[in-house]
Amino acid sequence: MSFAASLLTLYPEMFPGALGLSLAGRALEAGTWSLETIQIRDFATDRHRTVDDTPAGGGAGMVMRADVLARAIDHASPPGDERPRLLMSPRGKPLTQARVRELAAGPGVVILCGRFEGVDQRLIDARALEEVSIGDFILSGGEPAALVLLDAVVRLLPGVMGNAVSGEEESFENGLLEHPHYTRPQEFEGRPIPDVLVSGNHKKIAEWRRAEAEKLTRERRPDLLGAPPQPLVK
Repeated sequence: MSFAASLLTLYPEMFPGALGLSLAGRALEAGTWSLETIQIRDFATDRHRTVDDTPAGGGAGMVMRADVLARAIDHASPPGDERPRLLMSPRGKPLTQARVRELAAGPGVVILCGRFEGVDQRLIDARALEEVSIGDFILSGGEPAALVLLDAVVRLLPGVMGNAVSGEEESFENGLLEHPHYTRPQEFEGRPIPDVLVSGNHKKIAEWRRAEAEKLTRERRPDLLGAPPQPLVK
């Protein structure tokens, strides 16, 4: 059975986008995974196809309505659908490689792409949506974040990557950032490839790569090593 992704969005024309190219695109064409886009406005009941309203308690912006979204989600994910329901949201749990692997091992995902100021909390609670963030920044909507999540997941599906080992040696797979890479030419603008990488000594090469990965992680992401996060510079 292929991995099935259903996306609820106000902009279905944004998909497959980059997912229709390269590894993900070839896998989509081969049927390794499927992509369904669902226009949320199709589940509005008024002639203007309204999907949002003013926030309770006042404030700027608009909030996506629970009733409209509930109908869309129930259409995409009827009873018995075992796929997790995700909401791309800056307040969600940060997406990790571990969670990506869990999703890739499952039957697929149902993703709600939020817009405006957010989604009515009652809908999140009633439909048990898992809020997921791809970083500490704000996008214009959940669609770009959904593209990122799906790209990360699809590349891990069986047969998508030509060399499965390459996926095991990447950043975050072993708790470290990935080591530096080099290729021909032997020297570039006076900078040679490190001698150890052309030594043919596989044990020393592995040790060098591990040491470089640990060094990069200490410098850039000490939190991955259990160190407390550095305070933000203001």
